[in-house]
Amino acid sequence: MTTPGARRDQLREFLRDRRARITPDQVGLPTAGRRRTPGLRREEVAVLAGVGVSWYTWLEQGRDITVSTDVLDAIAAALLLDGPERAHLYVLAGLNPPCRSGTATAGITPETRNLLDAWGPRPAVLRNRYWTVLAYNDAARAVFGYEAPGHNCLITYFTNPRYMAMPHHWTRAAPAVVAAYRADSAPCPDDPGFDAVITDLARRSPEFADLWSRHDVGTPAQAVNALHHPEVGELHFDTTTLTLADRPDQHVVLYNPRPDTDTAEALDRLHRLRLAPPA
Repeated sequence: MTTPGARRDQLREFLRDRRARITPDQVGLPTAGRRRTPGLRREEVAVLAGVGVSWYTWLEQGRDITVSTDVLDAIAAALLLDGPERAHLYVLAGLNPPCRSGTATAGITPETRNLLDAWGPRPAVLRNRYWTVLAYNDAARAVFGYEAPGHNCLITYFTNPRYMAMPHHWTRAAPAVVAAYRADSAPCPDDPGFDAVITDLARRSPEFADLWSRHDVGTPAQAVNALHHPEVGELHFDTTTLTLADRPDQHVVLYNPRPDTDTAEALDRLHRLRLAPPA
């Protein structure tokens, strides 16, 4: 566990390093005369951020002072920090990282596309932070009945007849599904994307509205996904969710047949059915 003292030491080194990397001309400051300090001076960062020179000096020295999100954002802008660097600054200052701004990334890289396809004949899905499906492989299309991207996994779980046809499994898993969605949405309480999903589903599903009102929160490492397929019957999967390192608002969900069921054989039958020529 990182202690406050160690975190302040890291904050000091981080700010000094980033300040040394920025030249005055990068931020529109004059460069006349010789400069003994590489990069920007402390007072220049303070002016750019709109804070007192003494206060910024104390921050960079790692002193135990109170900081606000507005001030950290101003310092991040002055030092030209990118998104991950800005989040790192928040952590070192002892605050929760800011919610990623803008819309969730919609595109899929060729590498992720290859991963989804390579997971076949087992289902694999790429979803964004709102749990909206961005892409999937052929097995997922066959298992879940997807016709095009845009399905939301939370809404599907509460409205798709394939899930509702297995009430015992559905009722047991539904609270954990809702708790996981609350955990994912909690860092971005004002994000309209999460609000849209929650509001829409609460109107359509009294069961969801009841579970959401409980304010349970949790992020299970793995979950069992069970549904009834109209052609091959019951399917049971172990699901694992992986976050893409270069696109942290995208998540790959991999579905693996549970070994104590006949799901693997059912997937084989489904695959043969889909390959069979039309009668």
